[in-house]
Amino acid sequence: MQRLLKGLYGLNLLGAVGYYLVCLPALLSGHPIYPGQKGLLAQVAAGVLLAFLPLLIEHGFKFRFPLVLKVIYECFILGSVLLGTGMQFYNIPYWDKFLHLFSASLLAGLGLALYSARTPVAKRAAIDPLLISGFAFCFGTTIGVFWEFYEFTFDGLLGMNMQRFLANGVPLVGRAALMDTMGDLFADVFGALALAVWAYVMLKRDHKWLQPFTFTKLTTK
Repeated sequence: MQRLLKGLYGLNLLGAVGYYLVCLPALLSGHPIYPGQKGLLAQVAAGVLLAFLPLLIEHGFKFRFPLVLKVIYECFILGSVLLGTGMQFYNIPYWDKFLHLFSASLLAGLGLALYSARTPVAKRAAIDPLLISGFAFCFGTTIGVFWEFYEFTFDGLLGMNMQRFLANGVPLVGRAALMDTMGDLFADVFGALALAVWAYVMLKRDHKWLQPFTFTKLTTK
């Protein structure tokens, strides 16, 4: 899995470099490949920073994120920034919902990691797997709800359309105006639920299954 993670780092970095090599000259020549190309270039650059953010946090705070979560995170950054935003994959039907499923599973896994960090090893076997998986599910879905709060707030403050309540600049009415947000929330619930159910089944068999979702402290000489 370490090799996979390194490959994903490379894809995010080299993909961004390739994007700049193709899209920046086109923009400078007056023939941008995508609408809003300047903003897309800035977001792709920010995506590289996001891709390497876990490494910076680990270096600064002297610990390691769970490897499985880093792999999921890098896949999410690749799909949401370089592909989704930079290459306009968000125009593909349900691409956004797929990423919500993915991110909710990631956040539920982070919930497992936080549980592991706050629970002594000796006490983990005595805790009901249903409680552990329930915490992971609630953590993943709650962060998804707060993300919708963020989209709603900045749609209002900055005139954005992250919640897709506008169609060709015209506000949608009634149920149609709720479809994107409710679809995102359903995806968050199903993504977190999938990982929580998996966690429950595996923890029923062996509490040591949780080990890959554990933060690791770095020892300093």
